[in-house]
Amino acid sequence: MAATSDLADRQIVITRVFDAPRELVWRAWTDPAHVARWWGPRGFTTTVTELDLRVGGKSRYVMHGPDGADYPCCGTFLEVVPHERIVSTDEFGEDFVAPPGVELPQGMVATVLFEDAGKQTKLTIVITHPTVEDRKKHEAMGVLEGWNSSLDCMADHLA
Repeated sequence: MAATSDLADRQIVITRVFDAPRELVWRAWTDPAHVARWWGPRGFTTTVTELDLRVGGKSRYVMHGPDGADYPCCGTFLEVVPHERIVSTDEFGEDFVAPPGVELPQGMVATVLFEDAGKQTKLTIVITHPTVEDRKKHEAMGVLEGWNSSLDCMADHLA
């Protein structure tokens, strides 16, 4: 039981239900042309520089903030089950410049689940951190607000 509790303490879970079929939500998440139109908090734009959706494939996105700052993120796909599940590492790009005094969390793994919910789609993002401290660092950076804003943009895009 301690291992389960420990895992839950290291995770951030975000769930959203979209008014769109699962196949469309999957495409919005995995097609670079779609991703570039919604990824990132409101006011940001995103450039998809790599999206090789296969086990061992890489992803690299650069979010461009309204203040002109760039926020590169990258990952390696660990599991891809079309229309159901994507598991990947989730890291800040090597060229990410953290704000002064901010310690970046490391070693994150993101699991994204796509589930039918009637005519809608339930999307669940589970971000697992190696330590509770890394989860807290990520939360302090505003990960929940950022993801919720991004998912608002995705909902607008899907509409």
